[in-house]
Amino acid sequence: MSQAEFAPYDFDANTPNAARMYDYYLGGKDNYPADREAAEKIMALGPSRDICVANRRFLGRAVRLAARDGIRQFLDLGTGLPTQDNVHEVAQREAPGSRVVYVDYDPVVLAHARALKAIDATTNVVREDIRTPRAILAHPDVLELIDFAEPVAVLFVAVLHCLTDDEDPWGVVRTFAERMAPGSHLIVSHLTDDAHPEAGAAAREVYDGATAPLIHRGHAAISRFFDGFEVLDPGVTVVNEWRPESDLDRERPGGEWFYVGVGRKP
Repeated sequence: MSQAEFAPYDFDANTPNAARMYDYYLGGKDNYPADREAAEKIMALGPSRDICVANRRFLGRAVRLAARDGIRQFLDLGTGLPTQDNVHEVAQREAPGSRVVYVDYDPVVLAHARALKAIDATTNVVREDIRTPRAILAHPDVLELIDFAEPVAVLFVAVLHCLTDDEDPWGVVRTFAERMAPGSHLIVSHLTDDAHPEAGAAAREVYDGATAPLIHRGHAAISRFFDGFEVLDPGVTVVNEWRPESDLDRERPGGEWFYVGVGRKP
């Protein structure tokens, strides 16, 4: 992890924070009453904890796939709060020495980044916003570990649904894709309300009062993120159907809320 000190931030415990809400869904303790109140409203709409665990397990399966495909560098965009089986832990178990850069702008995430265990010279944490992809691609702490002339796994896990259409998330992904070498992996998970439109509308109202919006998208819109990539089997699908490793992966409630996929750059 870079030893540079992060600049101080204004801290607001009274506004629901998307990262802290996600932490609460996963059973974490890095959250406050406002986060828990908002999260409970979401949890009343569906099995939010199961949904988030399913997404987290997809991250692990996708990172292991990339490592087994020979990839040794990982760029995790919109990292979120540290939890179990972070990208560097999964990647380095599969391929020791793998290099990982985490990118996030959220003040709570950055405050906890320094507490990550097992951080060493193979891992950096960078303060940037995915809405400014060229700044990330040029950041010295990114370039210290990521060589874009070699295959890299770029992860957009549960973050693109925080960008509005006006912020052009497809353009953000395309900017990274242009720098990715052949053989690179693009890993995406994205919330959808295709199966539950009424609950989705209620969830968006809750997030309207949080630090980041919630933008559900359909299968076609999410598939567009993979333009120019070879989408690996089983394609862009609900999270429970993406290479499950156990019956629990297949049967976990709420899997229809996430479309996920992995693309390989030809």
